[in-house]
Amino acid sequence: MDSCFSFLTLHKSVPTGQDTLAGGISQVTIRAAQSEDISTLADILADSFHPQKGLISWVHPLLRLGIYEDLRHRLRSSLPHYLCLVAVTTVPGSAGTSQLLAGTVELTLRSRYCWPKPNCQHLYLSNLAVRKSCRRQGVGENLLFACEQTALEWGFQDLYLHVLENNYQARQLYLKRGYELDRVEPSYTGGLLRLPKRLLLHKQINPASLSSQDQSLSQ
Repeated sequence: MDSCFSFLTLHKSVPTGQDTLAGGISQVTIRAAQSEDISTLADILADSFHPQKGLISWVHPLLRLGIYEDLRHRLRSSLPHYLCLVAVTTVPGSAGTSQLLAGTVELTLRSRYCWPKPNCQHLYLSNLAVRKSCRRQGVGENLLFACEQTALEWGFQDLYLHVLENNYQARQLYLKRGYELDRVEPSYTGGLLRLPKRLLLHKQINPASLSSQDQSLSQ
């Protein structure tokens, strides 16, 4: 795992909504994921991408196990330009305050065909997930900001990610962060199965604007 990422603490007061932590989140610390985080992160990812509704509830443990093993493999690998970030917040309790993993995201270098170059590399953002009780409180936005900051530290100014066409909440977040549609991914079975289309989004990072966004997030 690339170790150039430094701890990033952001302060942001946001209104709470339904199913959120009492009192909301006022401070979020972004750090690199550690091996002891894997089990909790697998829970957050499984609940985000495979909510336990209907038939999914029957296979949810298997899906969660697959996520756990895949994440453990990636964290143990020595892939260049790979980083898994976690958002940590402090929550009050009867025995004092405790640390809570509020969300996660992964950043990695991928290759794709780009004319006229047969193989060009780009930074790809994936598996952005936020704990249900911490949603709509700025956690996802802070994780995206940390990825963009890391991209600049690695010498990249372009970020790509996929989002499902019907994931309106995520699309709204990415639009707010300046991501734009690059293309609609072709699907050979989506029409027959009525599956939502996958949208490839792209953002060109402006170091100057990122600095100003850092100030707004810290307020």
